[in-house]
Amino acid sequence: MKKIMNEKLAISTTHPIRARLYDYPRFTYPWHYHDEYEIIYVEEGEGECLVGDSIVPYSKGDLFFFGSGLPHSMQSPSRCEGMPELCVRGVNIQFEKDFMHYSISQYSQFISIRNLLEESSRGIKLSLPRAGKVVRLLKQLPLGKGAEQIILLLSLLQTIATGEGRKCLTTPHYTPTTSILKNERMEKVIAYLNKHYTEPIGLNEIASYIAMNPAAFCRYFKENTGKTLKEYILEMRISYACKLLTGSRMNVSQICVTCGFDTPAHFYRVFKRLIGMTPTLYREQME
Repeated sequence: MKKIMNEKLAISTTHPIRARLYDYPRFTYPWHYHDEYEIIYVEEGEGECLVGDSIVPYSKGDLFFFGSGLPHSMQSPSRCEGMPELCVRGVNIQFEKDFMHYSISQYSQFISIRNLLEESSRGIKLSLPRAGKVVRLLKQLPLGKGAEQIILLLSLLQTIATGEGRKCLTTPHYTPTTSILKNERMEKVIAYLNKHYTEPIGLNEIASYIAMNPAAFCRYFKENTGKTLKEYILEMRISYACKLLTGSRMNVSQICVTCGFDTPAHFYRVFKRLIGMTPTLYREQME
């Protein structure tokens, strides 16, 4: 089973949207999933997108829409011919799983958006003209503030939902890896880990939380996630470290402590094993 990271996004009910322009030498984030919806527009660049059980190429003008819990990863080629200073540029939008949930699920005016969000569970690809309405809305979203940003997102979703040319990316029989979250007991464990993963977590502590003995819990967790508890927690911590490296001014030592690692040496070793480079190099490439 390919290792998958549970990415933790800085999104909440009070800050439901994260919209930004990106400008990287290359995509570096590994195979991962998160609860939030995500839209990635590629204005410049090319490579492959891993999504669910499929691999699809991308090039400039492509838009990807990933549903809640859908594993994905944007992959860049090892080097970019003719583009020595810039490989990937575009817009990234992430919004909470329950964004305007009552209105979208109940009001008939939102039926197109509701269908689009359901469709995104298999991943969507759309090729866009540079001067089209969708691209204009995408570029306005990172600049929007408050209610304006919410209105822009609704307009974007409605425009995509009522337009043509969408392509579903996973096979019809795809079963999400993150279906573990539909298991009530497992959902309780994951919710506990989401809250405490930067703290020391003892095996006895979490096993007793769902009324299991440690040995039975270890088997149960491995059967449902494909990972040991230690591996799962380390991947959550490294995922959080990646967000801090790109979204904060904290130094690497501070990030090490914030993410729950005892020593910088351990942090560097785990980070390099999972991401393929040191934290310092990762920050340099993302900047």
